[in-house]
Amino acid sequence: MMNYDKNDLMKSLMESLSHLDYIKTADIPGIDLYMDQVTTFMDEHLSDSKRYHQDKVLTKTMINNYAKNHLLPPPVKKKYSREHLLVLIFIYYFKGFLSFADIQTILNPLTEHFFQSDTEFNMERIYNEIFQMGKEELDLIKDDTKRMCETASAAFADAPKEDQEFLHFFSMVCLLSFDVYMKKQMIEKLIDEYQKKKEENN
Repeated sequence: MMNYDKNDLMKSLMESLSHLDYIKTADIPGIDLYMDQVTTFMDEHLSDSKRYHQDKVLTKTMINNYAKNHLLPPPVKKKYSREHLLVLIFIYYFKGFLSFADIQTILNPLTEHFFQSDTEFNMERIYNEIFQMGKEELDLIKDDTKRMCETASAAFADAPKEDQEFLHFFSMVCLLSFDVYMKKQMIEKLIDEYQKKKEENN
């Protein structure tokens, strides 16, 4: 049905994980940017995360909607600060698997307490520590992906030879999907519990 090679697949997956990077605060301009400059900056620095070359990381319409719905603090004189870009980066990663309401629930307290903060705990400090933790998790993700690939490749040993390659491929997709599904469930549970406690305190 198809040519599925475990070693080729693992090599491809590991390469894709290795190429994924994040925007470092040192790369963010020290001056405020206009909308066009923001979209260009984001597109250039997050291009490796796009599935297709023609995809846009963020559009003007998206950014305007974020500000209109109080997900992103409004620009000052149509200009966006370094902190605006940090919030937009968080939004970019969250929007792939969380609802708009869930993103509001977790980001609004962040922007209310730490946006333009004069204390040590400002947006830049929080951003750097969060993404450092993410980098440290990458090796664990690679190991877990290798384990899933071994499991998928050993599945359906009694299936017809001509069907095994596709079934191994399908097994890998399902294992990764189950992992995403379960983690999404946990994230939503965390957000719901946070929202419940917040409402009780109010």
